[in-house]
Amino acid sequence: MNRKLYIIFFIIALFSMGAKQPQISNRDVKAKMEEILKAHVCHKALTLELMGRVFQNFLEELDPMKTYFIAGEIDPWLHPSPETLQNALNGYKTADFSSFKQMHALFVQAVERRGWLEKKVIQEELPKDVKNEEFKDLPWADNEESLCQRLLRIRALQTGAASKLDEVVRDKFFQRLEKRRLNREAEVTDLKEDDKTKLVLSYVLKAMTASLDSHTNYFTPSEANQFMIQVQQRLFGIGAQLQDDLDGLLVKRILENSPASQSNRLRIQDKIIAVNHEPVVGLDINEAVELIRGEKGTPVVLTILREVEEEGVRKSEKLEVELIRNEVVLEETRLETNFEPFGDGVIANLRLFSFYQDPKNSSASDIRKMLEKVKEEKKLKGVVLDLRSNAGGLLTQAVAVTGLFINNGIVVSIQDNTGLIQHLREVEGKPVWDGPLCVLVNRASASAAEIVAQTLQDYGRAVVLGDAETFGKGSFQTFTLDSMNQQKINPQGEYKVTRGRYFTVSGKSPQLTGVQSDIVIPGILSQIEIGEKFAKFPLENEKIEAHFEDDLSDLSAMHRLQLGPMYRYNLQKRLTTYEPYMGALKENSRLRIEQNKNYQGFLEEIGKKNFDSDAVNLFGKNDLQQAEALNVMKDLIFLMNAR
Repeated sequence: MNRKLYIIFFIIALFSMGAKQPQISNRDVKAKMEEILKAHVCHKALTLELMGRVFQNFLEELDPMKTYFIAGEIDPWLHPSPETLQNALNGYKTADFSSFKQMHALFVQAVERRGWLEKKVIQEELPKDVKNEEFKDLPWADNEESLCQRLLRIRALQTGAASKLDEVVRDKFFQRLEKRRLNREAEVTDLKEDDKTKLVLSYVLKAMTASLDSHTNYFTPSEANQFMIQVQQRLFGIGAQLQDDLDGLLVKRILENSPASQSNRLRIQDKIIAVNHEPVVGLDINEAVELIRGEKGTPVVLTILREVEEEGVRKSEKLEVELIRNEVVLEETRLETNFEPFGDGVIANLRLFSFYQDPKNSSASDIRKMLEKVKEEKKLKGVVLDLRSNAGGLLTQAVAVTGLFINNGIVVSIQDNTGLIQHLREVEGKPVWDGPLCVLVNRASASAAEIVAQTLQDYGRAVVLGDAETFGKGSFQTFTLDSMNQQKINPQGEYKVTRGRYFTVSGKSPQLTGVQSDIVIPGILSQIEIGEKFAKFPLENEKIEAHFEDDLSDLSAMHRLQLGPMYRYNLQKRLTTYEPYMGALKENSRLRIEQNKNYQGFLEEIGKKNFDSDAVNLFGKNDLQQAEALNVMKDLIFLMNAR
């Protein structure tokens, strides 16, 4: 995509409940699902197993926080009998979705019950020491009493946040919570019959698409529009990725060079409870984010809660942080370089944030120019390619970047929904660097980044360092959204669908398993549950035949002739260059980490808190993961020269 990509660094719930419903009918739902199933990599028809997932998804669309339904009343869909599943499947085939309308009708009744339970909760004494962790992966409540207790504990959590607010705004707090709940309930239940049907059908499509895998999704027109805004619009804010918690907005990531990072006052895991002294607890996250956004150069005051430890006791501290809004832009052209002096030369550290290309620059050409320049000016001893938190980008650029370090050969193979395999190759056969190479990864390295790391590892061309494994996304998707034509959003909605899998030259796919590091160097994400294997319904991992000996059999005779014998003559061999040194490299790294008090303190800290960020400045410490990766490279250079 030859343009800059502007991304909102906030987690935003896309679905706008008050928006106009998509213009879909029962038959439209079936037709759209048939389109999706035809394109999907593995699921070609709805099955009884998938219908069970659909029921589960639909219930969670209605009641995502599990604060309305009671397990017993939804048991026919939570634990459906074969007959129930078959009836629903037969209904799908005839475009009859009456079972889902039954669930919606039950939700309307649950809304009435929630109203009087809320009145009961207000009169109860609130429990103490309620933690956010209690509400992760909640089961459905067993009965009214357990549902009431759940609401009571949620209220206690929210009251704890409210107690930190000024008394003047504290009264507004629960009024907003109540208004938000009532508005959401009205928008789901108080609908004209036609709109109610469309709402149910949109939920059915969401539930069905999400049942196929974790990356196949249906977007209502309003969601598709919001997606366009996220991709295309320049926004002025603070550069923080936020998560909507029950008691505030949790800071999950801080973008480098953003107002949030430059001030050095906001931290990961801080919880924003007010913006310019207006409480945001209980607000829809879209509304809260709008308060944070504003004109460039204007101040915004965030009231935050921060967990601190004093004398072994953790407590919550209230702070006010003023930031100056600025343009938050993530350009696809993002490459940072620095050089570590070593002996009579330097080690190049290249941090690549995405695989990009525009009319003037690309990730591969920028790296090539940098390496050629440093080789002219200095003695290059080794290269560390840092792909941490690189979520991917253009597949062709992943091939080109890999080609900077190998001779000719297959880099990645794509298997689509028809089973057809297409090989993407490096054909120039002129690596810009054939010396010591390490690739640094973490749990957020995904997709194209995993292809580069695993291919270089397959060929034995690089030592992979970092978190134990990468994200594990080995699939690709296609979109019906035309990102350059926002006016043509389909009034029936849009979708994206998983079309196939990626495989590297060894025949392995990073799907689910990720790329396994040769030497584990823990980083800030090393203990976080992040990755494809934690998704709801991920695709399974598969393998294909290895293609180190490329016979070009997938190409036509003309294309084989065009490549010529020089391609096969100069094929990249599977190397064992680093194997003699691997034992020493691992042991040295282990000892350094074990004996480094700063690193041990870092590991202890991230063991306490569930960080989810690629930020490297934590508690005033340096980027310890990167520093240790450079130490491994220094060991490697020394050992190779001493041999």
